[in-house]
Amino acid sequence: MLDATREALAELGWGGLTMGHVASRAGVAKTTLYRRWPSKNELVVDAVASLFDDLVMPDLGSLRADIEAVVGQFADLLARPETQAALLALFAEGTRDPQLRRRIREAIVDPQKHLVRQGRAAAQARGELEADTDTGSACEEVDIIFDTIAGTVEHRVLVSGEPITPEWIRRFTDLLLGPLTTG
Repeated sequence: MLDATREALAELGWGGLTMGHVASRAGVAKTTLYRRWPSKNELVVDAVASLFDDLVMPDLGSLRADIEAVVGQFADLLARPETQAALLALFAEGTRDPQLRRRIREAIVDPQKHLVRQGRAAAQARGELEADTDTGSACEEVDIIFDTIAGTVEHRVLVSGEPITPEWIRRFTDLLLGPLTTG
């Protein structure tokens, strides 16, 4: 059902997408969809959120390698046409609907911040980053790091349409690590 939602969204756009289209494409009754998702907004958010389920923060032995790997995974995910169509439609609609924006944050953005927390914890355990001394500051740093990585990669792929190459990932990682590791 989530695959059918993304396919229909890519084909029909936000305005053309209906629960009926998704049900037909998925081969289920509309009542099946409505039992699980009370609205199109909820269904689309879950369909997009499921795209991010496979992103993992590897522990490759260095913060640099970990960042490069997760940025590469994220770039590969964003390069998929279904991901692009779904995210662009969802973000556009979210600008007009504060409740949808909140759901995007809860279902997509906040769960992905665990990647930053995992990466920071691994780097701290290896002695690459200093241990957190203030929980509030640490949470704010996680937010800033996440926004920097997600915003930069999304802008490059979805807005500029520029490729994410291994060289670009290395250069981006250099710029990101500078302030993080210079204390």
